Amino acid sequence: MRFVTYQHDGHVSCGAVDEIDRIHPLPGGAQLIDLISTGTDALRAAGAQALAGDPGPPANQVRLLAPIQPPTIRDFVTFEEHVEGVRRSVDRTRGVPDAWYDAPTFYFTNPYAVIGAHDDVPMPPGAHVLDFELEVAAVVGRAGRDLTPEQARDHIVGYTVMNDWSARDLQSREMQVGLGPCKGKDTATTLGPWLVTADELEPYRAADGFLALALAAEVNGEVVGRDLLSNMSWTFEDMVAYASRGTEVRPGDVLGSGTCGNGGCLAELWGVRGEQTPPALKPGDLVTLTAQGIGTTANTVVTGAEPVPVPLARKRPRTRP
Repeated sequence: MRFVTYQHDGHVSCGAVDEIDRIHPLPGGAQLIDLISTGTDALRAAGAQALAGDPGPPANQVRLLAPIQPPTIRDFVTFEEHVEGVRRSVDRTRGVPDAWYDAPTFYFTNPYAVIGAHDDVPMPPGAHVLDFELEVAAVVGRAGRDLTPEQARDHIVGYTVMNDWSARDLQSREMQVGLGPCKGKDTATTLGPWLVTADELEPYRAADGFLALALAAEVNGEVVGRDLLSNMSWTFEDMVAYASRGTEVRPGDVLGSGTCGNGGCLAELWGVRGEQTPPALKPGDLVTLTAQGIGTTANTVVTGAEPVPVPLARKRPRTRP
């Protein structure tokens, strides 16, 4: 099943999407995040009840919001090719750090910056080098702690397309401090167009447990990247298990795959080619990302706000009482 959160005639609602992309409102005005929290069976039952009823508006006549507003977003980095290319772009270093192979590393990003599949993306304040990042995200449906990868499969309720928008100039500077990324990733994260339940993607699962979904990225209608999701070095079950180590994952948590290779972002291409070709994104550019079996997002970059000035660090004497 496919589930959506949308705005229509001034109201925000949730629904199930049928085969011809008509939205069937969920019964009783149910919210998707609440249904996910009550369990996969309740979610599917509500979806089946909705699809048995009369359809509402077609999906292309509403504003598609992010399927859920997640409590947390962990963004992983599971594609070796992406790491290779971006390292070349940032500091001309070749290869992959040995530590990358130890575990599926992630960082926490901003859940308040989540936008829908067709929302505009403002240039981050003070940024001049904006990039997209093509990912697929898993959504947790059951709470768990210290899970094994085998147990983790039952904790994934579904998947969605994710675009981890990145201000490369801000990111490059701030990460020299040894922390981050922070403001380089703080303005927008696209989730959408809908949540596809995990069972829908089982036909794409390869013998080694990876989901063999075709991925494509376009800028202004020109394809700049293609990859397979199965080129990940860890499965989503591995990622959920690692995320739950020593802590909890909870319903609604989002786990991004990390950016795919072969043009999953511009920075990787810049590293491989040794020049900023294609150029960084600018207002007016349309970025379209597609994941087979899930759907397509299409966001337009627009002019953003000017940065609010913050003073430079004050150098102080290190006196002691």
